[in-house]
Amino acid sequence: MIISGIQQVGIGVKSLKDAWRWYRDNFGMDIRVFDEEAPANYMLQYTGGKARNRHAALAINMMGGGGFEIWQYKDREPVAPGFEVLAGDLGIFSAKMKSPDVERTYDHFHKMGLTLNGVSRDPAGRKQFFMKDPYNNIFQVVEADTWFKLNRRKKTGAAYGAVIGVSDIEKAMKVYSDILGYDTLVYDETKVWDDLSTVPGGQNKIRRVLLRHELERKGFFARLFGPTEIELLQVTDRDPVSIYKDRYWGDLGFIHLCYDVIGINKLREKCEALGFPFTVDSQAETGEHVFDMGEAAGHFSYIEDPDGTLIEFVETHRIPIMKRFGIYLNLSKRKDKEKPVADRVLRMLKYMKVRERHLT
Repeated sequence: MIISGIQQVGIGVKSLKDAWRWYRDNFGMDIRVFDEEAPANYMLQYTGGKARNRHAALAINMMGGGGFEIWQYKDREPVAPGFEVLAGDLGIFSAKMKSPDVERTYDHFHKMGLTLNGVSRDPAGRKQFFMKDPYNNIFQVVEADTWFKLNRRKKTGAAYGAVIGVSDIEKAMKVYSDILGYDTLVYDETKVWDDLSTVPGGQNKIRRVLLRHELERKGFFARLFGPTEIELLQVTDRDPVSIYKDRYWGDLGFIHLCYDVIGINKLREKCEALGFPFTVDSQAETGEHVFDMGEAAGHFSYIEDPDGTLIEFVETHRIPIMKRFGIYLNLSKRKDKEKPVADRVLRMLKYMKVRERHLT
């Protein structure tokens, strides 16, 4: 069983095309892995017991990191939180984005009026800042030096991890450390944080735990995804609220965190043994090993962390490399599951670049 890295962060939006255009232009998410309209038949327990029609697209940035699954309801108006989401509320508070030049990236977003604070140092000593996109999602931009294909014209690479609110860090570690493999503690401290002072909820006393993985990830796309990290927030002087309280999966905001895996059946056994069984399993629902998403195919499942935050697992079987020429990457027949796909092959994804005409 292999966890190769963060495949994507799911983001519920009102208009997929408008949001994708913005994420393409500002976060460099310009490579289309799939783009599909279909009912979400297997998420009924998270969508009010009804299969909801949706439009979903997976976009990545060739600089490296996890992509965005941009997700739009087609048969209902997506619902925003009925309250201001604060640091430490339960769920994905922020996606982490990596930048080769934090000062330059800050200048870009500051001119747009989107930054929440100035450039500061996080508890690990890295340059960082927080910002809010036009759709009310908060991102933490942190400096990084690991890239698949560095492109200095872009302001950021892709997703580097997530900041997640939890009610009990020790309980949450059973998922984030024991299952997801974040085995290295970078810091663990409780106080009112200067670098969060202008972030919603940052005036509270918060325990912050940053987790990384010691060993380099293995698997087909490990080099593209690169290293990642998870930061857990536990607020200690107020009662946190579930970010998705009284709302559905797919409503506005960060809907899930998805990991690319190999050996999902072994992972099922591990999750069950640790008390976090799959709540959704495409193989169990269909009786088929492969779930088809049009341009891509695989096997997906979900678990919940102790506070109900959704973690998705995807075992990828097929993705398009040069769709216009009918060239697909079939991973199901590869014998060496630990060996990454050759860089020269992954770089062919550039032919899946999203142009303006694709978004009109």
